[in-house]
Amino acid sequence: MTEVTTHQAAEDARNEDILIYLNGQIVPKSQAVVSVYDSGFMLGDGVWEGLRLYDGKWAFLDEHMDRLFEAAKAIDLDIGLDQKSVILAMLETQKANEMTTDAHARLMVTRGIKTRPFQHPSLSQQGPTFVIIMEHSQPKIPRPITLATVPHLRGLPMTQDPKLNSHSKLNCILACIAAQKAGADEALMLDLHGFVNTTNACNFFIVKKGAVWTSTGDYCMNGITRQKVIDLCRANDIPIFERNFSLVDTYSADEAFLTGTFGAQTPVSTIDGRVIGTGELGPMTMRLRELYKDLVDHS
Repeated sequence: MTEVTTHQAAEDARNEDILIYLNGQIVPKSQAVVSVYDSGFMLGDGVWEGLRLYDGKWAFLDEHMDRLFEAAKAIDLDIGLDQKSVILAMLETQKANEMTTDAHARLMVTRGIKTRPFQHPSLSQQGPTFVIIMEHSQPKIPRPITLATVPHLRGLPMTQDPKLNSHSKLNCILACIAAQKAGADEALMLDLHGFVNTTNACNFFIVKKGAVWTSTGDYCMNGITRQKVIDLCRANDIPIFERNFSLVDTYSADEAFLTGTFGAQTPVSTIDGRVIGTGELGPMTMRLRELYKDLVDHS
């Protein structure tokens, strides 16, 4: 079976020549480098945000900006710019790359270059490092995703809050590796109580008897696409439940799908070798895709 990921995109030769925003300058990809003393490289000390460009508009831009600045405040990191200036930097990068649609932006902010290679944040004295990578990006997922449940958990907020879009993604990377070793595309992660929570990269939903279920949200990323799906269900009289549920509930689901900024709604075919529904894109996932597309078009 061909390996698939939720962030798989069609090859685009233009991405070899993209221009990248780096600390106020827009530079060629080959020149977009940071110091080995950067706190993001050295310690994963930073936060990030991902956005998609549809027909000239960055979808749900205000919500993404709010989440970025909330994350920065949570780790006591001064971005050095206000939201208006960050948006302006995005638009300048978009213009420099002549992008109009089907693009993905990754904004990354770290605590900056350290004076010595140690942990304490006071050693980052030169101000933050701020990068915008913007690529031509059309999702190309050739089949529904397969998942495997892994032992790596989405943990308590007093360890590393799962709601935080942190550069420190090792827990999720290890989960993904475990899933691939088990022959699946990505990992299904449980919370510390053993309830189904999220995947290593996306939020997770199931459909049972015409109702949509997702986790309580206590231990997963506060996904913007996740919330849009919940809102769309409520606005269109689709029963939606944010609840604790187990693998037993999951294996017997009629459909399962993932949500994320990149892939929007991605169908799941199997979990731990169990075929979910027909194993194909289901009618509820299709309906939510159409509702989401309409929301993006008119927002």
